[in-house]
Amino acid sequence: MPHSDEELLDFDTDTLEDWDEDRARAALDGEDGALYRNHLRMALHLDRWARAESGRTDTDPRYRAGYAQALEDVAAFLRQTYYLPGDRD
Repeated sequence: MPHSDEELLDFDTDTLEDWDEDRARAALDGEDGALYRNHLRMALHLDRWARAESGRTDTDPRYRAGYAQALEDVAAFLRQTYYLPGDRD
């Protein structure tokens, strides 16, 4: 089931270094809105993946933490519109 824009934007922004809600809403309303919505859905998936990796017990804790951090970082970049055409070069 598709998420509403409000649901897609319902995440903790405290740890995002470059969060700008106006920029995010403009991206949703712009010509790349469908792409940004897809990025936000991917970020939700990456969040779930990071949580699952954090709970694993079959790998080294430092590896687990680094892997989860990398997933969270990519999710953050997707949310901050970094991968939209022309946004960040």
